Amino acid sequence: MWPIDCIAHKRDGLVLPKEEIERFIDDYVHGRVADYQAAAWCMAVYLKGMTEEEIADLTLAMAHSGDMVDLSPLAGIPVDKHSTGGIADTTTLIVAPLVAAAGVPVAKMSGRGLGFTGGTIDKLEAIPGFRTTLTEDEFLHQVQNIGMAIMSQSADIAPADKLLYALRDATATVESLPLIASSIMSKKIAAGAKAIVLDVKYGEGAFMKTKEDARHLAHTMVRIGHLVGRPTHAVISSMEAPLGTAIGNSLEVDEAIEALSGKGGRRLMEVVLAIGSQMLILGGKAKDDADARHQLQELIDSRKGLAVFKAFVKAQGGSYTWIGKRPLTKAGQAYTPVCTDAGWISAVDGRGLGEIAMSMGAGRACKEDSIDPMVGTRLYKELGDPVRPGEPLFTLYGKSDADLPALAQQAADLITVTPQEPEHIDPVVSEIITE
Repeated sequence: MWPIDCIAHKRDGLVLPKEEIERFIDDYVHGRVADYQAAAWCMAVYLKGMTEEEIADLTLAMAHSGDMVDLSPLAGIPVDKHSTGGIADTTTLIVAPLVAAAGVPVAKMSGRGLGFTGGTIDKLEAIPGFRTTLTEDEFLHQVQNIGMAIMSQSADIAPADKLLYALRDATATVESLPLIASSIMSKKIAAGAKAIVLDVKYGEGAFMKTKEDARHLAHTMVRIGHLVGRPTHAVISSMEAPLGTAIGNSLEVDEAIEALSGKGGRRLMEVVLAIGSQMLILGGKAKDDADARHQLQELIDSRKGLAVFKAFVKAQGGSYTWIGKRPLTKAGQAYTPVCTDAGWISAVDGRGLGEIAMSMGAGRACKEDSIDPMVGTRLYKELGDPVRPGEPLFTLYGKSDADLPALAQQAADLITVTPQEPEHIDPVVSEIITE
């Protein structure tokens, strides 16, 4: 008796055939499977798992549940990237123009953030006038002309994922690896990517808490990509500390411009170069990692990546004359505390700093919340840096009525300074998975 049979098959640990997965997803999207039945199925998947082939079939069924973007008119190999999320992660705004400048088309659909700070779309909407809603023709035309476009994700992209995502949150199945992997990959495939680079993060400031869990997820998604004909590579990166130095939407735009001007922080640029290199390789523009990194550095040094970013902002209606001349961030007030101790930065609680930024208005607790694009935190020291008394640690940018001294004390308590230099700090990028 359908759909009970499908639920029972997975409950009993059976391998579901492709046709059964496709029917279940299609029926759920069209209201022929009730929420409580889909919830039971999610729990069965959580408890019994899925084979790689089942996950690939589920991914394609979810991708084909709505609109499929056709990027075939574009010359070259469009390569997309995805991050599993983290604190001070403005990687997309740096990588995309660099990769586009190297000749790899970047046609990206992104979302808004839910949590500490905004998503890529929230960051871009901090730029006055910037349009994140484009028609398909505008989207493709822009990529053909300047090499890149980023727009907000259509509601008709992978609707099955939206339905299942809400159920997972309500049924304690968020951590299911097959459901996580199919959720991420279905949206990338539906958005038209011919190749995909994943940034899979681990640590206290990330969804995956351990490197082992991150590696398992990365391997699964890379295998899914290969099984469905989308070459996929994954970068394993640490979120034990903030990736960049900016936490907040306009601040992260400012940091992206600094990075494209050759002034990026070492942790952020380590990830940028790792992801960008894999995108150039998959896009057929670099023969190996060394070649790709050399190209990316030249595009930074020559400011060609910055030029693409400026053209991209202009093309999507954003104010652009300020780029390279002055910061975007204009907050109601700013407050800069100084360090009182000498030593080294041995720990930075990125999650805690993210929570402070969210309390200031940089993020949203629920999707209906509005974001203040100008508030946030700019760090002046990174993990492992030496500090001296009197040096500024960070600046808080807040609304005019915010109690910044009190928030600054909270933030300072999240940065640990020790007399001795840390003996060991894990590299930000620990592994690149290609198969």
